[in-house]
Amino acid sequence: MSEPRVRRAEIAVEQSHVDRVYARLAELRAQAESMRTKGYEIGHGAQREAVFEQASMLFERDMMVFHATQTLQTLDAEYEGLVFGKLDYAAAAQETEPLYVGRLGIRDADFDNLVTDWRAPAAAAFYQATAEEPMDVVRRRVIRCSGQKVLDVDDDVLMADAVPEDMRVVGEGALMAALGRSRGEKMRDIVATIQREQDEVIRAPWRGVTEITGGPGTGKTAVALHRAAYLLYRYRRQLGGAGVLVIGPSGVFTTYISRVLPSMGETNVELRALGEVLDGIAATRQDPAPLAAIKGSLRMRKVLLKALRATPPDAPEEMRIVYRGEVLRLGARELDKVRRKVHTQGGPPNRSRVRAAEALLGALADKAEEYANADDRTVERAELINDLGERIDFHRFLVTWWPALYPAQVLGWLGDERRLARAGKQLLSSGEITILAASMRDRTRGWSVADIALLDELRVLLGPPPKRRRQDNRLELDAEQARDSTAVRDRHRPEHYDEYSHIVVDESQDLSPMQWRMVGRRGRFASWTVVGDPVQSSWPDPAEAAQARDAAFGTRTARRRYTLRTNYRNSAEIFALAARVVAGHAEADDLPHAVRTTGLVPEVRTIERGTAEGAVQAAVKEQLGSVDGTVGVICAMDRVGEVEQWLRGQTDERLKVVGSLDSKGLEYDAVVLLEPTELITESTTGRRVLYVALTRATQQLTVLASDQDWLPDQD
Repeated sequence: MSEPRVRRAEIAVEQSHVDRVYARLAELRAQAESMRTKGYEIGHGAQREAVFEQASMLFERDMMVFHATQTLQTLDAEYEGLVFGKLDYAAAAQETEPLYVGRLGIRDADFDNLVTDWRAPAAAAFYQATAEEPMDVVRRRVIRCSGQKVLDVDDDVLMADAVPEDMRVVGEGALMAALGRSRGEKMRDIVATIQREQDEVIRAPWRGVTEITGGPGTGKTAVALHRAAYLLYRYRRQLGGAGVLVIGPSGVFTTYISRVLPSMGETNVELRALGEVLDGIAATRQDPAPLAAIKGSLRMRKVLLKALRATPPDAPEEMRIVYRGEVLRLGARELDKVRRKVHTQGGPPNRSRVRAAEALLGALADKAEEYANADDRTVERAELINDLGERIDFHRFLVTWWPALYPAQVLGWLGDERRLARAGKQLLSSGEITILAASMRDRTRGWSVADIALLDELRVLLGPPPKRRRQDNRLELDAEQARDSTAVRDRHRPEHYDEYSHIVVDESQDLSPMQWRMVGRRGRFASWTVVGDPVQSSWPDPAEAAQARDAAFGTRTARRRYTLRTNYRNSAEIFALAARVVAGHAEADDLPHAVRTTGLVPEVRTIERGTAEGAVQAAVKEQLGSVDGTVGVICAMDRVGEVEQWLRGQTDERLKVVGSLDSKGLEYDAVVLLEPTELITESTTGRRVLYVALTRATQQLTVLASDQDWLPDQD
């Protein structure tokens, strides 16, 4: 039988099984829908006579609807290729029936397996079996589907001497087939092609800290996301309550990875960029490297602490209050002394107003005694404190002299260069004070990504401002709310819910010390998966960042480290250029090995200054015509808007323009890289930034350069 006929026949075999799976899925969905309907009916029958009965019925209804809705959400998730794998075992193996592997475990009405969840121990052989250690697997098949239709199959034979005569083998192997496919706008999951070294990381124990290192294209991000899905499957009771937080370097990145976990049925994982970790703010702007280095340094914590302890700009500089016909006056120095006394006692300012009132009343009593002693009089100290403490004019002064403070407000104070100089004395240089103050004065562009960690630090240092007490609406969950499976759970969450059971940090090598402090607060009791590559680091002081990272991990003793060494993304030709650029800035052992060759050498075009617009337009047109997938244009951060204007007439949705720092973690079928020297000069770790940009392409790379300074001489 010819290869095309064999392939069609094998596709038909798998289509038959996939049809059975989706038919069973429809049955399970109907059952869950019926259960939810019954849940709504509870409490809508006869009149309830007792409050207790009402509460009991509502609770029963909530739970039934909650569990039914959860089941429906699981069954309705957008499983692109619900069934993606199959294992055929040797005749002498303990397992005799083929094992189908998919995104969701499904049994038939007799409780026999139709599909095994890829995260289950029984499915481990799909990822761990090799020709050297086949684990009794004769044939491993990857099944590629679109919706409910089987498109293709690819086989790997692991026990050639055990292949039955009637077993047909199709394709060149699933991994190489997958690597050759075009990329879409968002990252795809890799559940069908996880390699053994990657599977070992995914299934590592959940407790403690798991570090994943490796160069570009080694699948670090995909492995970390699949690990999150695996941990939620294997340890849902331990991790499901407080949830999983995934932190990426930018909003562009989190959008890019946003479909990976939902495609595996996990919709309750929270994705946030570093500029979005603090609730209510989404910062995307990147500061220039020198300014970001100041804001990210641990010195800023001391600067912020000194700033918030200073007298607020609008606070009164004098206090006058009449007591029994006598004016008691506290001047600026005396008020400063009282303020220092309160801060010396510790505690966040927003929780210290009572102590501030006590200190003020004590100072007023001292002043009254001072006046009385001069006139040979006596003062009833306790009576004075009690009387003044109940006066409206005293409390009016108190709330203006010791107001509730907010993080954005205090950070904005640092726009006053003189105030910042006092807070930064012996901590910041005069030059650093100047550029930092200028940044804080310019609020027209909103907060930068680096500002978010400072705001979060102030949130903790200041303490929460007074808030109105919320009403308790425990029995007011209506049927429409009950349709949302998160309503019952979220109703009982603490108001300041920002701690998680497991935290995934991607591109961790770029987190500043202050950002590590911010992230660490979300994981005080969490286990961690930390992804990074020191060679790609853009943070100028790795030692300071490592200190802050270790502090974020706390006292967790379980630390394990995995290194991924195979570059699946770049062709060998593209990676050779990237490795040449970073030579001298990284150890050779830290660079991955590219496994794929295409014969397409990166094209370096020399352009004249002033002709960049036309050169970019021409290169983009060529790339869009030569690849089926995405095309990325990468440039210096401050030129993104300009390049977007050049390409405003290009309507192809496959085209994306991205700045150098925002390109981390992304990949495109083809890349046009503009002025590599500009990428080097915009950062203190410029060659590493350029290395990252050069490794975004999977198939084709065009570099447009007006000079050759970025390209080291070949030996």
